[in-house]
Amino acid sequence: MEMVLSHDNNIALAKQGNRRELAKLLTIIESGERLPIKESNESWVLGVTGPPGVGKSTLIGVMIDEWVRRGEKVAVLAIDPSSPKSGGALLGDRMRMSSADNGESVFIRSLATRNHPGGLMPFLDSMINLLSYCGWTKIIIETVGSGQSEIRIVAFANRIMLVDGPDRGDIIQAEKAGIIELADIIVINKSDLPNSDAAAISIKKSLEYSNKGNDTIVMLTSSINNTGVSELIEELDNLHVDKDRSILRTKERLLSAWDYRLLSNPSLNDILLNLESGAINLDEALNHL
Repeated sequence: MEMVLSHDNNIALAKQGNRRELAKLLTIIESGERLPIKESNESWVLGVTGPPGVGKSTLIGVMIDEWVRRGEKVAVLAIDPSSPKSGGALLGDRMRMSSADNGESVFIRSLATRNHPGGLMPFLDSMINLLSYCGWTKIIIETVGSGQSEIRIVAFANRIMLVDGPDRGDIIQAEKAGIIELADIIVINKSDLPNSDAAAISIKKSLEYSNKGNDTIVMLTSSINNTGVSELIEELDNLHVDKDRSILRTKERLLSAWDYRLLSNPSLNDILLNLESGAINLDEALNHL
């Protein structure tokens, strides 16, 4: 059961720029409370996914630098769907976001799903809403990997960027997972390495065979050389959100909410035991749930 308590003072302080109060409020949201903030559809949210090792965090750091130069306030929700707790490599990735110490203009929060399918889903909308209300103009959701759980997470964004390296094999995995259908922009990072151009051409050819991929933007960037980043920012800022992709994302969000409701059902364990023993069948189990 969701609780609604008054946190007006905390919210006012967070809106004034108090980062400690903002962090407290995000923790409160994670605990299941709802904050008395009017929902908004105006939030600018970028979902970033892609295989490990392609330089997502480094690229995001360079993008943050560019946005800050343009007067934006950038908040990052960095999520590891596979780790039961924040730490280790995930925090190492955060360190590669060189803009983490950019003072008032950047806020980074690491989150973990604790191996719970859809575990963060009920809270992401509220977190995004809070960040937007507090004046963060660019909100980024970063995930590790590009599997089904990552699709669910980035579906809470209204623009999605898939980052890959020069190795074509990783993109094939992304195609299998269905992330390409949701992605607005596919970025081949580390374009200073061999095979980058070939990878981009291969992806474009692959998209030509997809009914939903014809308007997907494919770009080359290099975080090391800082090439292509300004052009990427322009594309993201001027992006027209495709209606078909919006429907696909809404579907993923509905499935996420459905999964969370199922797994949070207090009768689930008893129903599983009855199902396993043969006392009830699948249809009966579904009716009970």
